[in-house]
Amino acid sequence: MIKVSRLNGKEFVVNADLIQSMESTPDTVITLTTREKVVVRESIDEIVKRVVEYHRSVRGPVVS
Repeated sequence: MIKVSRLNGKEFVVNADLIQSMESTPDTVITLTTREKVVVRESIDEIVKRVVEYHRSVRGPVVS
């Protein structure tokens, strides 16, 4: 789960595994696999960073 903020500043969490796509319109719109769309304050780059951090904390570092 990652924490994000609605445009009014209220924080909530999104299941990072359910994120299907994101776009800037100019607000950031997250589309979930459930087809629900959520508009958030964070940039796409910030959300990607949080998703990567979340996956690292759950799955551990990638070893090649």
